[in-house]
Amino acid sequence: MIPSSTFEPRARQIRPASSTSWLPPSPQNSPAPPSEEDAPVSASGQHHAEAIGLTGYATVADGIGGLVKTRVEDFRVEELSTKLSMDQRGRFTVASITLRNWETNRFIARLAKALGIPKERIFFAGTKDKRAITRQLFVIDAPANKVNGVELTDVDIEVLGRTHQKIGFGNHRGNRFTITVRGCAHPDGRPMTDQEAMEEIGKIHATLEATLGAERFPNWIGPQRFGSGRPVTAEVGRHVIAGRFDEAVMTYLSMPGDGEAPDVAAFRKRIREEGISEEVIESCPDWMDFERRMASHLLEKPDDHVGAFRRLPNNLQLMTVHALQSVVFNRALHARLEDGLPLATPVEGDLVGRVDERGQLEAKGCVTVQSRTADRIARNCNLGRLTVTGPLPGSEVSTCDGRPGDIEAGVMESMGLKDATWTVAAIPRLSTKGTRRALVTGFKEFTWESVPKASEGTLDGRWSEGPRDGDRWHPEGACIKFRFTLSSGAYATTLLREFMMAPLDHLG
Repeated sequence: MIPSSTFEPRARQIRPASSTSWLPPSPQNSPAPPSEEDAPVSASGQHHAEAIGLTGYATVADGIGGLVKTRVEDFRVEELSTKLSMDQRGRFTVASITLRNWETNRFIARLAKALGIPKERIFFAGTKDKRAITRQLFVIDAPANKVNGVELTDVDIEVLGRTHQKIGFGNHRGNRFTITVRGCAHPDGRPMTDQEAMEEIGKIHATLEATLGAERFPNWIGPQRFGSGRPVTAEVGRHVIAGRFDEAVMTYLSMPGDGEAPDVAAFRKRIREEGISEEVIESCPDWMDFERRMASHLLEKPDDHVGAFRRLPNNLQLMTVHALQSVVFNRALHARLEDGLPLATPVEGDLVGRVDERGQLEAKGCVTVQSRTADRIARNCNLGRLTVTGPLPGSEVSTCDGRPGDIEAGVMESMGLKDATWTVAAIPRLSTKGTRRALVTGFKEFTWESVPKASEGTLDGRWSEGPRDGDRWHPEGACIKFRFTLSSGAYATTLLREFMMAPLDHLG
């Protein structure tokens, strides 16, 4: 049985309409305290990995351990997108914007406020990691001089010109990464030398090539899809597709996360124990804009949970459903590894799809592998023309036959999603027909090299505290810089994970 974990917020009683505060449940209506087995899964280490289905590896190796993002400068992303046609008479301003330690949605909100425009008038191709230095294009419905005049901390704006074109997720082609892993360590915690780390990476790289083909790795969906340090989005999505918006909102507001700042943890605890009141909202940290908006909406309209949920940005609302689909995909991929089925080579019953010139799956044209077509399809998979797929479930998506189909059905049943309709009546745009996703994906321009250790004063607090129980890094261990390019939809953290084989919270 593949483990499934769901965070269930406690039921709330609401004061009469004349009051504007929520009350915690009365003792006689309160559920019994959860047992350790029933308690919410910790958002760290193996439990976090199990919660999002990110368990197992494509190779049998030790890995190099280590930590990612001990410095913001250690994680750099340059977005690759389709070329825009510039026109001086264009309506929109095109800007290349470099962000340091900014979450994309929060930056959009701040930029919109600075420009005095709705955030829906700012267009971009993809969201990026927060604790990183990122560069990407934005298309902004505002005059160039106003965009040029914006001054925000850790933001560099370079206006490139004007255009008539908007930009969106369909324009995203990929990302170029430069990432440093620090403190490499053996499984027993001993520091790895530069030579040991370099050799281990070489062995894993060669094994991946022998197992999956040149420059391929499992197409896991990375932890950032589920909430950094707090895998909340999939749990919210579970309630959304069931129409339980009261639980969706309370889960988003109150689900605890490992390693959260004390003021954040205290706010979430008060929501769980006291409900929502003016006093509780006042304790919300200033930077938690989304939580404050949702809670304030409920304070004004205690029964309007759908309205409170709509206070999240549209793309984040949709991401909750996508995250739940992603857990299904990850668990199906892991179950396939556990069953001994190959990822890159199709077996009878698999659904395979064409890979276009951009390395993207054409999911609508998937076909089922039959015994008479298996050899021909396998050859095309080896050539990179076709790829084996896994499920991102929905109301209409096809499923595999044979043993692959049994695996997918088992995952859905274990997660309690066997009868899910994936139709959201209250917010129809969140309904999904589902699709398929390639089980393996490619990486290009892959290099690795050892780099000097950084001075202690430039590293984050976790580094200065030293390794904790269950960690796999050492301050005297090697530091390795990776460079590579991934296509749209692939995750740098899941590629690094195949080489690090460290606890999930080591990925940053």
